[in-house]
Amino acid sequence: MNPIVDFKDLPERIRSAGKRVIVAVASPADSHTEEVIERSISENFAQFTLVAVEGKQTIACRLAADYPEHVNIIMAADDDDAARLAVKEVREDRAHVLMKGSLNTDNLLRAVLNKEHGILVKGSVLTHIAVAQIPGMNRLLFFSDAAVIPFPTTEQLDAVTTYITQTWHSITGGDKPRVALTHCTEKISEKFSITLSYQDIKQYAAQGRYGDICIDGPMDVKTACDAESGAIKGIASPVVGNADILLFPDIEAGNTFYKTITYFAHATVTGMLAGTTVPVVVTSRADSTDSKFYSLAVACMKAVKSEENLSEK
Repeated sequence: MNPIVDFKDLPERIRSAGKRVIVAVASPADSHTEEVIERSISENFAQFTLVAVEGKQTIACRLAADYPEHVNIIMAADDDDAARLAVKEVREDRAHVLMKGSLNTDNLLRAVLNKEHGILVKGSVLTHIAVAQIPGMNRLLFFSDAAVIPFPTTEQLDAVTTYITQTWHSITGGDKPRVALTHCTEKISEKFSITLSYQDIKQYAAQGRYGDICIDGPMDVKTACDAESGAIKGIASPVVGNADILLFPDIEAGNTFYKTITYFAHATVTGMLAGTTVPVVVTSRADSTDSKFYSLAVACMKAVKSEENLSEK
């Protein structure tokens, strides 16, 4: 099976698993969420449990009436209750993806991170994984962290590397990701503590901690994605010009990259949280409907692969 290089191929790949992914949506009360749900149902890869807030249930009720076989409704008292009940659907294995509707991200994260009733895997790190389809690029580009971890420690970066390489395998179906540890310099320096962490990550990779990957850095983003830039600088590495995954030194770099490629390069960028028991779709209010739809598709693909991996064990 050929690796996925276009988001448009995701629905068919999910359908090939033979069943719809169940998605719990917390407070689906906005038009973008409504469109994503309808589109996912029409593409035949998802069905939904909509946790609607009293007084804001119009969209949820209409969807349930229009698609009775694929939409169920649970009523909630307020946004915090909606988040709690949506997380409960996941905890009790009635849903395999969690999605934010119109409520604030903080409301959802309180329920996700609740120590007693949340879905953060014990001892794990919460992080954000983005996947971009950039015009003119012949592959999907994964990057992290653009939304959760301000300044990653070595331990956090280790966890991020594990999550993002596993996600790359699940989404693309590829064999050996090329990972660039990005920075403004190509040198390891005590001035930039993250480059010391990069050194540790490369050592972990050499020990086989992340499976079969090719990882290098520090290097700048242009060098990671443009072979000519690497050649001019005299940097010889299989990652140079071929990066599948970019790991950023901090949230400022990652978030700036995210916003820059969406605006100036017209990229479609998807995102989800990792470190949780299931993928969690938490998109920006300013993201396009396409980005939100494909964010859900990416999360559903990840859920399908996770289930396949469990059944193989």
